Amino acid sequence: MHADIQEVLFTPEQIAERVAQMGDAITRDYAPCVAAGEGIVMMCVLRGAATFMADLSRAVDLPLEMDYMAVSSYGAAAKSSGVVRIDKDLTGSIKDKHLIIAEDIIDSGLTLNHLRRHLMTREPLSIKVAAMLRKDVPRTEEVDCAYLGFDCPDEFVVGYGLDFAERYRNLPEIGILKPEIYK
Repeated sequence: MHADIQEVLFTPEQIAERVAQMGDAITRDYAPCVAAGEGIVMMCVLRGAATFMADLSRAVDLPLEMDYMAVSSYGAAAKSSGVVRIDKDLTGSIKDKHLIIAEDIIDSGLTLNHLRRHLMTREPLSIKVAAMLRKDVPRTEEVDCAYLGFDCPDEFVVGYGLDFAERYRNLPEIGILKPEIYK
């Protein structure tokens, strides 16, 4: 365990097992779409979800495209600012395709719902969310999450792509960051 981690919430083994289960569920749910000739795009919300999407996409046994967006509402702060900004947009089209948004963590719901509304204007066949974590907090907006890794406590978590000020993303586990690090 890293010296800045107070407690490990999810081990690399638990994460790998859950991501494999999520991949199986996505494969099962979207197989009829692929059989009907419909395309699937898995989109990563950079940077936090990059590790998760890489693992999840390999766990899906269907052809799919991958694309990326950068959306920010935190900056270097520990809490969301409430202001959502698109820093990098999709490269390809999602029109008439099924979109799966791979997200690292659902917190207030503000960023993800803003993003969903924005992406719906591009006429995808559907939009579903696959999130690694859902924080146990009151939500500003409810988020429909079709595929969920784990629920987690209302703590500052890092690892497996999640960061504080761009650090700790490379940790293989997900853990609670010691408060003295971010306060």
